[in-house]
Amino acid sequence: MSETSFFDKVYEVVRQIPQGRVTSYGAIARYLGSAGSSRMVGWAMNNASKMEDIPAHRVVNRKGLLTGKHHFPGTRLMEQLLEAEGVRVEEDQVLDFQKHFWDPSGEL
Repeated sequence: MSETSFFDKVYEVVRQIPQGRVTSYGAIARYLGSAGSSRMVGWAMNNASKMEDIPAHRVVNRKGLLTGKHHFPGTRLMEQLLEAEGVRVEEDQVLDFQKHFWDPSGEL
């Protein structure tokens, strides 16, 4: 029996983020019982933008900044994907961040 990797656990959480909502690296880490390992969640997300079944554009930093945008092709793809879901972004930051924030610890 194989153990699910930390990255796989991260991807499973990200797959559950509803359309039009965002979460943070830290919120995912806390949900997985790895408080303080936001950076590990970030590493997991580095290649996730290339995985079609993972809505990586919905993961931002704790202030709502699109810190992972450079992992998406083109200069504005992450922003465009969010805006297509009704999430407004200005200067690489989610507007009304708390309104759009989805906390896996409270939702799952």
